Amino acid sequence: MECTVRWMGNDAGMSFVAETGSGHAVVMDGAPEAGGRNLGPRPMEMVLAGTGGCSAFDVVLILKKGRHAVSSCDVTLKAERADSDPKVFTHIHLHYRVKGKQLKPDAVARAIALSKEKYCSASIMLAETASITHDFEIIEEA
Repeated sequence: MECTVRWMGNDAGMSFVAETGSGHAVVMDGAPEAGGRNLGPRPMEMVLAGTGGCSAFDVVLILKKGRHAVSSCDVTLKAERADSDPKVFTHIHLHYRVKGKQLKPDAVARAIALSKEKYCSASIMLAETASITHDFEIIEEA
């Protein structure tokens, strides 16, 4: 896996473009008080978003492999960071909203646990500095 992150130059303040090895690009920027222009997410927001994407991917894949009728999965992440540098994440809470037909709470809980304990590289890595908690709700599809 590889990625190139390029500063967009003095005229762009603190904006950077990340180009991934899979051929995608994303703009990241700093907060205005740090010289940014708010043109994109902050780098640490990208870390948090990547963690949510990694875990949601796992949960959906595990449920589908178990032949559960899952139709959507949203995860909201709320994180706290250390007050001093390096401002690592110290606590992350993931709230999953899983929608489907006759989804069993045990199956959803198992999928989330497998993601947290075995498959989600991002959350497992972040667990080195942050306590990670989760909860979920199931929405019955009509």
